[in-house]
Amino acid sequence: MSNPSSVVGPAPMEGAGGYNRSSRVQAGGSLPAVPLFEQAARATALAEAPEAIVIADYGASEGHNSLAPMAVAISALRKRVGPDRPISIVHTDLPCSDWVGLFQTLESDPSSYLRADPAAFSSAVGRSFYEQIFPSSSVTLGWSSWAVQWLSRMPGPIPDHLQVSFSRDAAAHAAYDRQAAEDWRRFLTHRGHELRPGGRLVVVTMALTNARDFGYGPLLAAMYDSLIALRDQGFVSAAEAARMVIPTVGRSRADFLEPFGQSGRFAGLAIEHAEVFLGEDHIWADFERDHDAAEFGARWAAFPRASVFPTLVLGLDEGREDPRAAMFVEILESGTAARMAAAPERMVIPLAKLVFAKVGG
Repeated sequence: MSNPSSVVGPAPMEGAGGYNRSSRVQAGGSLPAVPLFEQAARATALAEAPEAIVIADYGASEGHNSLAPMAVAISALRKRVGPDRPISIVHTDLPCSDWVGLFQTLESDPSSYLRADPAAFSSAVGRSFYEQIFPSSSVTLGWSSWAVQWLSRMPGPIPDHLQVSFSRDAAAHAAYDRQAAEDWRRFLTHRGHELRPGGRLVVVTMALTNARDFGYGPLLAAMYDSLIALRDQGFVSAAEAARMVIPTVGRSRADFLEPFGQSGRFAGLAIEHAEVFLGEDHIWADFERDHDAAEFGARWAAFPRASVFPTLVLGLDEGREDPRAAMFVEILESGTAARMAAAPERMVIPLAKLVFAKVGG
């Protein structure tokens, strides 16, 4: 990529299995929503055979964190339709996602639903979920985990941080708030078109606490300080560092509910469950047990390396093709890990779990 300034959205997650290996925070945060997905599978309206039963996985990345939710939903559906009716599971993500990694996961992971159910069939679509992906009224059940916090485009620079929640710049906050509201409505609108009447959608995503705390403060401070050190050392220029922002947002419960207004309906969807909660910090729990600060720092640094650093790389003059790209990632990870290890503390992890039902035709 020769013109990073043209980037309008995030980069894909780290490929070659990196995201699968380093996404334990996401996996743990999704678990509290899996029972809701099982309930949704029990309640969702089913098409009459032979019309397909379709489960849509919005934002699958390399697929490992989708395996458990998909298996639970398939098991619940099997109790309703028996062992032989085909169930189609369609994993979606950006066109530039690691599709090889996804299909290798589905084929070889011991926990893959394909191993347990010969009438389950997987496929994938490379398209943003801020567009319509499926034909109208075709999706039986939808799942999206740790995805809709990513905005569809970069709303603009953040002059004093990597992540807008930690910025003091009013213009940056206004731009990101507008984009977050617009993207949330777009996401819901397209899912409302795609779900069949009586279908269900379950979403897990980053959130804001009642005090509008995005969480992850120590980690984001360590990342930003590491980036500024790279700038001050001359490894990246001031212009490159200024381009490096994370186009993610947390939304409050009120933000999630805003499109639904007084009627409780939006784009043909009704809210069945909306809860903001604090995810468990398993890395901190392990640190309290073994007191290994270096491991604590390394594990927390691996989390943004897999999910965020690919987007930061786009800020380099030549983007992913920049000859410094690999070293930039290594130095940023090691700097983040060292800073986290120097002062371990429990992380605040605000998350939301939401269930929507398609009402009407």
